[in-house]
Amino acid sequence: MELNRYSKRVTQDDSQPAAQAMLHAIGLTRQDLSKPFVGIASTGYEGNPCNMHLNELAKKVKEGTKNQDMVGLIFNTIGVSDGISMGTPGMRFSLPSRDIIADSMETVVEGMSYDGLVTVVGCDKNMPGALMAMLRANRPGILVYGGTIESGCHNGQKLDVVSAFEAWGKKNVGKIDNAEYQNVIEKACPGAGACGGMYTANTMASAIEALGMSLPYNASNPALSEQKKVESVSAGEAVKQLLQLDLKPKDIVTKKSIENAVRLVTVLGGSTNAVLHFLAIAHAADVEFTLKDFERISESTPYLADLKPSGKYLMEDVHDVGGIPAVLKYMLDNGLLHGDCMTVTGKTLSENLSSVPGLKKGQQVIKSVNKPLKSTGHLRILRGNLSPEGAVAKITGKEGLKFTGKAKVFDSEWEANDGIKAGAVEKGHVVVIRYEGPKGGPGMPEMLKPTAALVGAGLANDVALITDGRFSGGSHGFVVGHVSPEAHTGGPLALVKDGDTITIDAVLNTITLAVSDTELRERRRSWSEPADKFTRGVLYKYAKSVSCASRGCVTDQY
Repeated sequence: MELNRYSKRVTQDDSQPAAQAMLHAIGLTRQDLSKPFVGIASTGYEGNPCNMHLNELAKKVKEGTKNQDMVGLIFNTIGVSDGISMGTPGMRFSLPSRDIIADSMETVVEGMSYDGLVTVVGCDKNMPGALMAMLRANRPGILVYGGTIESGCHNGQKLDVVSAFEAWGKKNVGKIDNAEYQNVIEKACPGAGACGGMYTANTMASAIEALGMSLPYNASNPALSEQKKVESVSAGEAVKQLLQLDLKPKDIVTKKSIENAVRLVTVLGGSTNAVLHFLAIAHAADVEFTLKDFERISESTPYLADLKPSGKYLMEDVHDVGGIPAVLKYMLDNGLLHGDCMTVTGKTLSENLSSVPGLKKGQQVIKSVNKPLKSTGHLRILRGNLSPEGAVAKITGKEGLKFTGKAKVFDSEWEANDGIKAGAVEKGHVVVIRYEGPKGGPGMPEMLKPTAALVGAGLANDVALITDGRFSGGSHGFVVGHVSPEAHTGGPLALVKDGDTITIDAVLNTITLAVSDTELRERRRSWSEPADKFTRGVLYKYAKSVSCASRGCVTDQY
């Protein structure tokens, strides 16, 4: 087996002297040119705690490739901090960054003829973007997650980034003063690492470990732990065996392994963004996986993890009770996983878990399958006359299973934030935020700010919120996102008026507008598609190429 199958195009071809001269210029010897080249793609940058340490981890990966007599070559790509951009125009660039990350990594690997790829990632869109690139290029490789942040602490209570958003809502209604508000802000995020609850970053990292594309404990090893450094070296070393086995991402990412990933998301109560991202990952893997598969898995999988945002524990607590491998072992023992799926260790999932210690005795983070938090999954795919192609709800059970209320309509997130702050949202309302979909946003922004404001104002259990945009993994309450088709393209959400009755039923999995078909046809006659918000640039291109949410918001489908 040739381990330098791709790099030899430039390193061993006598007609490529300029390429070889340039490689000598970066310090490679003649002997190095006969070794496999491994691209190490880092999403490290200084502006975000999730990513601030990744370039150092990339160096550890490079050390591992050198240990196995390979040439590791680090390159970088972009990132957008969801936590920093949330509630600003910058959030429109978050989801598009997933596809830019995928495009840029694929471009470098293909353009530079690398034989393998290790991706070093931290924030929400980094993980799916990197994995999509790995699947497109289909070179042996491993994903390394930068790990979770330590919790903050104030007045004896653990804090995380969502604590800061919710403190804003509390301040707005006078529950805390400005001094207390500033204390929470300053203490919520003590250093490097991704947001600490089972939000999108930890959800996707955990799911990708279950998928088989990262080493065991990758998802739960904390960002600043010694284990994370050791694991990063090991990832670099492990690529050698993958090259020898010619074991590629598309050999690992199959329908069965995606089912494993989604089952873990369900057990953990993970982010609704996992639905969007795994639709896109399946598309990149050429695997048929649709919203119906999410429905099927959710109906047969219990929700077990008492984790934030709906519960009380953080990812650091999962680490303390045995980590994601211990959770996977528990799932395997209870018939919730396909154990025969291959992983980047060169072994099956069952083989990886055979020597793993189980969950720590007496732990309270992961509940028993006999006494689950909810007997079926929290991810509900809702359909009805408001969302014919499907919408995604995160219903953990504590919100109740059905909500009927009067619509309070906002045509943007900004309007909604102002309305909530001004007291326009009252108990019994179904808050509708529209024209925030993939094309209409554009960029399908997350809306943690309005959901956190509702929580902070004490309305979380008394209102529902629906949108064609997205929700952060940190959002909780009776919320429904990804409403498809979106309002901008004429979806039924565009026709809702203040005072209309909307019913969300998480048992029947329906979302219904109590307006007759005749009335809706009348309203449609007077509706016209809004003008595009951008006429050039990244968001213009994104709006013109992106698919709907029910197909994963992919940009290479046409």
